[in-house]
Formats: sequence, structure tokens, C-alpha cells
Amino acid sequence: SLSLSAEKSSILHRIKESYLVWINIMPHIPKSNRYSIGLRIENKFLDLLEISYTAYFTQKTDKAEKISDCIFILDVIKFLISTAWEGKILTHRQYGEIALKLDEVGKMLGGWKKSLKPI
Repeated sequence: SLSLSAEKSSILHRIKESYLVWINIMPHIPKSNRYSIGLRIENKFLDLLEISYTAYFTQKTDKAEKISDCIFILDVIKFLISTAWEGKILTHRQYGEIALKLDEVGKMLGGWKKSLKPI
């Protein structure tokens, strides 16, 4: 249906928005952490973008597995970001901004996965 496809593309859009928030944070991360945990988070974001894009175009039979992969990568990103925040690599404001975006993405991915289950 049209609304479902619009919903899926809005998930891709929201993931992209989250990544754009992250790349605006990256230059402000201390150099000693930017190329370790900062780069690791960035690479995970790129994985999430790629796999969510792939999920969007995957046949319905394999879609749930791809979306589960997205949810797992998202959870890793959240874990790394909270670790960076606890290590005072991110400010409260930076953490709040990115965490809010990632929570929205998580809810949307969960909804997308749930929409695939037979009723």
C-alpha cells in the first residue's frame, strides 16, 4: 500500500537524519576519540543506512530478517553512543539530540517489522 511505502521511506529518511546529526557531532569529538569510538559509530551508521536501504527493496519473505539486522545495528549504535556519553566524549546536549533521533528510528523499525507479521 502507498502509506506503508511512505512509512518505510520515512524510516530511511529518519535514519539519514540521525546520521547527519552524528556527522555534525563528529568534528567536536576530541581527536583522541574521534578516530576510535567516533569512527566506529560512524561506520555503524553507514551499515545501518545501507542495510535499511537494502531492506526496503528486499522481497517480503526476507524483509523481517533484514529489519532485525537493522534493529541489531541500531542497538549497537545506541550502546556505543551511551558509552561515549558516559566517557564524557559527548556532551549532554549532543547525547540528547542523537538519542532522541535513534529512539524514533527504533520505534519505526519495530513498527515496520511488526507490520510484516501475518495477522
